Amino acid sequence: MSRFKNEITHLQAHIKTLRLGAGALIIVALVMGGGWWSAPRDLTIHVPPDLRSGSTRKWWEVPPESVYAFTFYVFQTLNRWPTNGEEDYARNLHTLSPYLTPSCQAFLRADYDYRRSTGELRQRVRGIYEIPGRGYGDDPTAVAYTHL
Repeated sequence: MSRFKNEITHLQAHIKTLRLGAGALIIVALVMGGGWWSAPRDLTIHVPPDLRSGSTRKWWEVPPESVYAFTFYVFQTLNRWPTNGEEDYARNLHTLSPYLTPSCQAFLRADYDYRRSTGELRQRVRGIYEIPGRGYGDDPTAVAYTHL
């Protein structure tokens, strides 16, 4: 009888180690799942247009030329009134509101109200474009002091 008793004890010990191993695997899987969950969903990588020399950047660094291009696009879109300034300016403020801070929205809303009250927006068509040769450059003082 002791041989069967020892065999049962041995099997119970083996089942216990298998359960501990399965529990450890579940814990490892949960930790890995937590790491996967906390990873960013989308990575925005800014690649320069001229790749002859290559580019090595960290994914979280945003180059200044991308900031300039995005800001200019928002500014140009905000100030594009193809048919009527009263309707187009208000529509652009609403459309671009996710890209504007609350203080900037308040400033632009006050600007809209002032221009509308003075009649400046009525039937006004407007478009803003970049002057060729005056875009973004590595030396910001070159644009500011060109007439000296």
